[in-house]
Amino acid sequence: MVNGPQVLAIDLGTSGPKVAIVSAAGELVGGEFEPVELLLFPEGGAEQDPHAWWDAVGAATRRVLAGHPEAVDAISAIAVTSQWSGTVAVDAAGEPLGNAIIWMDSRGAPYIRELIGGPVKVEGYDPRKLRTWIKLTGGAPTKSGKDSIAHVLYLRHERPDVYRAAAYFLEPKDYLNLRLTGETVSTHDSITMHWITDNRNPAAVTYDAELLALAGLDRSKFPPLRSATDTVGTLTAEAADHLGLPTGLPVIGGTPDLHSAAIGAGTTDDLSAHLYLGTSAWLICHVPFKKTDVVHNIGTLPAAIPGRYIVANEQETAGKTLDWLSRILYQEPGPHVIDEMNEIASGVRAGSGGLIFTPWLFGERTPVDDSTLRGGFFNQGLDTGRAEMIRAVFEGVAYNSRWLLGHVERFAGSRLDPIVMVGGGAQSALWCQIHADVLGRTIRQAEHPIMVNVRGVGLLAHVALGNLTWDDIPHTVPMAATFSPNPDTKDTYDRLFDAFRRIHKGNRRTYRSLNG
Repeated sequence: MVNGPQVLAIDLGTSGPKVAIVSAAGELVGGEFEPVELLLFPEGGAEQDPHAWWDAVGAATRRVLAGHPEAVDAISAIAVTSQWSGTVAVDAAGEPLGNAIIWMDSRGAPYIRELIGGPVKVEGYDPRKLRTWIKLTGGAPTKSGKDSIAHVLYLRHERPDVYRAAAYFLEPKDYLNLRLTGETVSTHDSITMHWITDNRNPAAVTYDAELLALAGLDRSKFPPLRSATDTVGTLTAEAADHLGLPTGLPVIGGTPDLHSAAIGAGTTDDLSAHLYLGTSAWLICHVPFKKTDVVHNIGTLPAAIPGRYIVANEQETAGKTLDWLSRILYQEPGPHVIDEMNEIASGVRAGSGGLIFTPWLFGERTPVDDSTLRGGFFNQGLDTGRAEMIRAVFEGVAYNSRWLLGHVERFAGSRLDPIVMVGGGAQSALWCQIHADVLGRTIRQAEHPIMVNVRGVGLLAHVALGNLTWDDIPHTVPMAATFSPNPDTKDTYDRLFDAFRRIHKGNRRTYRSLNG
């Protein structure tokens, strides 16, 4: 039974899109996933096929609608959230000029170093340039080369034919909106990783001529800007046929995944935090001020909620570490293997017998911006077995979360407690408890945590349609369980976390020499 207006919500993650129908009460009708291949290349390349995105969105949507035909007539809008900091170069007809360069790609790092540097450098930045970026944007291009601006600079230098032919450079969400509506736009929140917009008024973000000149980029190659809650267009006949929906449905601007998770977790009040554990991880809250911590790559950027700021940060690999380990330990990895790994890890005492895992399998963004870091196991002995290795991966991601938590709390000027845990990793009660113990914070596990982004962008669309207010959302998102810190594990985890930090400090130069 479907009650009231519904929103078709699309979440394009790195693994592929999830699609669900979301009510104004935050209820999820259906929920389908379609995988998309991740293409990795030497020297930090990471790409995906935009056509594969669109095909997967169509397949997942048609399955949702086939499973819930009674909901089709109740769908009153479509909204998209997606992986952030990706680049799709499209021609004047809106056709991709090649694969999308996604958030994991670091091949633009040399051109970022050239851009941010100068005769005098502080942490790699020319202080004059840094002041300009911080004053206008609230942040600065990260040295890892994984921001959208780095992708565009990479194309300009390494694929000049693509750069010249590009009519627009689009974020993944904005590319999907183009396929849905035929309209080429971006949103205030989505565009910020290009570092070419004046964000001092988060309700009226604009391109800035000084920032464009600093980056050497052409304004005409970037789309007009709208709010995340604006209607960007209506569903075209071609897109409607692809999805199995009627033409003319409004398509709401939508928002990147960091922002939609803050809504889908119910953490829309200032200083109400959520920890997302997906392929990557982040710890985010809304704040009533603009601020930047360049050293630890944390800043406030425009939120999906018009006129608000969100604390932006991202850790590179979280749930991806379990996927990586499962492919090493098992001949046929899959969801059943992750369940088995949870069970095995739950039988190991806190601390994994002193074994420590560092989860930097693809470098790190925050609280250090260093694409040369790599993961590894430390302190193995002859008695170290598979079970200890599995638990150490769970714990290593939690140590990384604790490292970030200290910097985010200092940045926000407030203790963040409780913390809502969402994303695929939050499906594990064990991982929720490990985070409660390692962080020393109460962890609230959201209901259906893997669907946090589709729920979030669906609720955003309901606000845009007038079916909800932002103040309603914290009371709309249900919680499944609460995990309190276990005092018996505190000494163990304090000691191992200190060692985790020393491992980074003692090995960062070695990583740089090996992977720089």
